[in-house]
Amino acid sequence: MTRPRFNRILLKLSGEALMGQGQFGIDPDAAAGLAGEIAEAKGQGHELCLVVGGGNIFRGMAAAAKGFDRASADYMGMLATVMNALALQNALERLGVDTRVQSAIPMASVSEPYIRRRALRHIEKGRIVLFAAGTGNPYFTTDTAAALRAAEMGCDALFKGTSVDGVYTADPKKVPDATRYETLTFGKVLSDDLKVMDAAAVALCRDNNIPIVVFNVRQPGNLARVLAGSGTATIVQNGE
Repeated sequence: MTRPRFNRILLKLSGEALMGQGQFGIDPDAAAGLAGEIAEAKGQGHELCLVVGGGNIFRGMAAAAKGFDRASADYMGMLATVMNALALQNALERLGVDTRVQSAIPMASVSEPYIRRRALRHIEKGRIVLFAAGTGNPYFTTDTAAALRAAEMGCDALFKGTSVDGVYTADPKKVPDATRYETLTFGKVLSDDLKVMDAAAVALCRDNNIPIVVFNVRQPGNLARVLAGSGTATIVQNGE
């Protein structure tokens, strides 16, 4: 299936994408590989901004389940996303890609504060903006932060990079005969609880007519292929 070309996109990456073959933390080789994929996509003429999770360092909800105060645990998770954003910024700038990190939690020594108009100006100037620290509020996931920033930046689509090549009827790692969807509606994702992103993020994309494209970011060259309208992915969008 040939997909439409999206010019301005928000790329949502999980923190686990930075782990490489490790069990936690940041693998410099994995960061460099992702940076190469992103740089190639930018070279195709796309305007890009990113949200990176923090699960490779700290998971707020998992910590809350073990007795942490939920709000404190979520703030710790937000700080982990700042570390990941700085790692990706470093990897991108080693490739000569101009970037800016904007944090929803002000930390002037390492990043800019999140200011919507400034972020838009960076994108218009051809810079890649990495949005860190989620929404700046506990009880919201980085999925929701990605949907929110995509809407604020006027993005044509939200690309979610995962370890599978789309959305399936069941977990393909557990159910070998699960089938992949080419397209889905937001309504079906919500009604069938397909776990594409959390419900708040899906609803935000639905209400702002921002398609979600789910693809395997760990497959070399796949981001550029999917952005070009080929490659394997599932697109979630409003129904006709």
